[in-house]
Amino acid sequence: MKPELSYRQLTRGEKETETEAARLIEHIEEALSAVAIRSTDSADSLDAVADRIERAARDLSAGLRELADQRRLAEKAVGQ
Repeated sequence: MKPELSYRQLTRGEKETETEAARLIEHIEEALSAVAIRSTDSADSLDAVADRIERAARDLSAGLRELADQRRLAEKAVGQ
């Protein structure tokens, strides 16, 4: 017997959080490339990547906290 899989659509918050996580991963991959390349303007490139990673990490953490709050509210609503 095959278990039935139920697929649900992601909420807006879940989609936004996934997008922010993907953006952070892209910036990390960019950073890895920048570290491997040793050019005369690599210091500026590394600074720029660091700035993008900081912003993406902040955005992701904010999205995760917002998603956690949404899920807490949903749990409370179901529990009432």
